Amino acid sequence: MSKERTGPRAPRQSEGVRAFKRGLDVLREVNRSGGIRAGDVARALDLPRPTVYRLLETLEELGYIARSASDDRFRVTRRALSLGDGYDPGVVICQAAAPYLAELSKTLVWPVDLSTYENAAMVVQETTHARSPLSIDRGMIGKRLPMLRTSAGRAYLAACPDHERELILNHLRRIDEADDRPFLENGRLARMIAETQSRGYAIRSEGEYNAKTASIAVPIVRGGAVFGCISIIWIRSALAIEDAIAQFVGPMRDTSEAIPVGA
Repeated sequence: MSKERTGPRAPRQSEGVRAFKRGLDVLREVNRSGGIRAGDVARALDLPRPTVYRLLETLEELGYIARSASDDRFRVTRRALSLGDGYDPGVVICQAAAPYLAELSKTLVWPVDLSTYENAAMVVQETTHARSPLSIDRGMIGKRLPMLRTSAGRAYLAACPDHERELILNHLRRIDEADDRPFLENGRLARMIAETQSRGYAIRSEGEYNAKTASIAVPIVRGGAVFGCISIIWIRSALAIEDAIAQFVGPMRDTSEAIPVGA
């Protein structure tokens, strides 16, 4: 009499399908979020944390996701490009830049951000706020920064091609934020762009966005395209803008030029 083999094998197949589905669900949640911690994945999918940790580790080993160097969030990698439209090129530079920002923060001490342009704002993709002893705001990942009132936005606008700048400015005019109106005045806007282009970096030093802090930003430019901006933020009363420029701009430029945006 032949032995029936289907019975014993069916549970293993079923378990394998379930594990595979869970893995895809986890990858989809990471992809959808743009950056998420393991505990948040577990809550979103109503899965046990140990299961989620194992799946995240497996996906990381396979190269589909990577853990942020600064805040333990997981993001999709370039290998996930073929998996759907949710892939974000900003994720690529954030992964490439993380170790460079970590080294820069050791030198500068004050917190450093990497932001990319997204829909009329600069969005913080990577940061050293969590590891800087001088940070006053640790929840920066995903924060949207206004284009005209932050050094990152100004650096991006000054460095991007003319046609892109005009598209962004037209978008800002349509949005018509009250706080932006003074900075959209033709003479003031033209001076800001010209001065920033001449310096090669942008400054925020007059309490335009946060009265307590000031910042400097340097764009990451390759072949005429702006991939993002590196910013450093400090408490205004602790450091004069002239001293900050002397201390920070050189190392920030070196970091901006070293980040392998095409890696």
